[in-house]
Amino acid sequence: MSIVTVQLGQCGNQIGHEVFNAICSDVHGTHGLCSKKENESYHDACKERFFSEEKSGVPVARAVLVDMEPKVISQALSIAARSGYWKYDDRSHFCQKQGSGNNWANGYSVHGPKHKDIIMNLVQKEAEKCDRLSGFFTIMSMAGGTGSGLGAFVTQCLKDAFPASFILNHVIWPYGTGEVIVQNYNSVLTLSHLYHSSDALLVHENDVIHKICAQLMNIKQISFRDVNQVIAHQLGSVFQPIYTAEGALHYSRSPLGDLMETLVPHPEFKMLGLRNIPQMPESSLAYSSFSWPGLIKHLRQMLIANATMEEGIDWQVRLPRPGSSIPSKHSTSKLLHFNTSIANLVILRGKDMHSADLGSFQDPVLYTSWLTPQDAFNLWKTPRAFNKYEKSAALVSNSQFLLKPLDNLVGKAWNMFASKAYIHQYTKFGIEEEDFLDSFTTLEQVISSYTTL
Repeated sequence: MSIVTVQLGQCGNQIGHEVFNAICSDVHGTHGLCSKKENESYHDACKERFFSEEKSGVPVARAVLVDMEPKVISQALSIAARSGYWKYDDRSHFCQKQGSGNNWANGYSVHGPKHKDIIMNLVQKEAEKCDRLSGFFTIMSMAGGTGSGLGAFVTQCLKDAFPASFILNHVIWPYGTGEVIVQNYNSVLTLSHLYHSSDALLVHENDVIHKICAQLMNIKQISFRDVNQVIAHQLGSVFQPIYTAEGALHYSRSPLGDLMETLVPHPEFKMLGLRNIPQMPESSLAYSSFSWPGLIKHLRQMLIANATMEEGIDWQVRLPRPGSSIPSKHSTSKLLHFNTSIANLVILRGKDMHSADLGSFQDPVLYTSWLTPQDAFNLWKTPRAFNKYEKSAALVSNSQFLLKPLDNLVGKAWNMFASKAYIHQYTKFGIEEEDFLDSFTTLEQVISSYTTL
C-alpha cells in the first residue's frame, strides 16, 4: 500500500525532500548485505510505498508540496529533478507569494479556508494514483505560521475527506531557546488541533537532533540541512519495508495501519518518539563493529532513562524490581525513576537479526498496568541493511518521553497568555481567547493522562 506525503511550510518541504533522498540513497546503495531476491522485493515494496512510475523511468514521489512562499518548493523541485534518481510531480505543488508571518491564526483561519479547494484537489489526485492507499504522512513545524496553522487546517480536511485512511503527523518541536517570539502559542494551538484530527503524532525535537549532529556526527558548524538529514535517516529507518511478523513472506502491506495498531491502543495517547542507533559519520563506519546484544542493551536503557541518544545515557536509572516499593502514581518522583511506556516497537535491520534477543523489552514493569507486554511490545525486522549500517535498530515509543518538554511549552505559553502578550495578533485573524483556553485544556489533559501512567 502507498503513503501520500504532504509537505507543509518551509520546514516540512525541506525535511520531506531529505526523506525522499534518504529513501532513494538506501534503495540504490550497494550496501543491502542480503540476497539478490531479498533486495529486489525490498526495492519493489519501497517503490510502491513512496513513488509512482513515469514513462521516463524516473520514480515520482507520492507527495504534495504546500507553502505560502515559493522559494523552498522551487529549490526542492529542481534539486530532486537534477538528482536523476527521483523527482517530484511538477503539478503536485501549491505556493503563494506571501507567507503566514509566523502567525498560526493566519495559516489556519486565512490561508487554509482560502486555498482549501486547490490543496485538497492536489491531494485527491495524488491519492487516486495509488492502487491502494495506506494513508497520509504530513511533515510540518510547530513554530511558524504555514506549517503549523495551515498544517493543522489541512490535517482536519484530510480527516474529513478520507475518513478511512490513517493520518500520521510528523511534527518538528522548536528549539527551546526560541526561533520565533510566539512559537509557544503556535505550538500549543498546533498540538491541540492535531490531537483531535490526527491518528498519531511523531515528534522530533530540534534541540535533540542538534545535539546528535554535534556529539555523534561530529559536525562543527551545524546547518538546517544537517539536522534535516539526521531526521530523514531516522524516519527512513522506520518507514522503509519491513517484516512485521515472524516468518512473514511479504513486507508489511499497510505501513501506517501497522504502526497505529502497534503503538496507539487508546486515542488519549498518541505522542510517538523515535530513537535510533547507531548514528555516526560515514568516515567512522569502517572502524566500528556492532553486536545485537550491545545495540539492544543501549536501546533499552535509552528507553528506561529517557535518553535521546546512545552517548551520555544515565545507567543509574533502573526499573523497580517486583516487591520493591514503587512511588505512587501521582508522585513526581516516579518521573525521575524511569520512563513508563504504553507501547514500544523495535525495528531491526541487518544481518543475523534473527539471533537478536528482545526479551528485555517485554518486562511488565516497563509498561502501564492495563496492557500486557505481549500487546504493548512488537518487533519488526529484515535482513536487509539500511543506509550503510551493517546493523541498526530503531525504537518507536509511545511513552512519557515528551512530558517534560510539553509541560515546559504549555507553561511558557500560559505565562504569555496570562499577561495577554501578542494575543491581538491572533484575534485579528479570528482566533479568540476562548480558542486558546480550549487548546490549553486539551494539552493539560494530555499531560495529565501521560503523568498518571
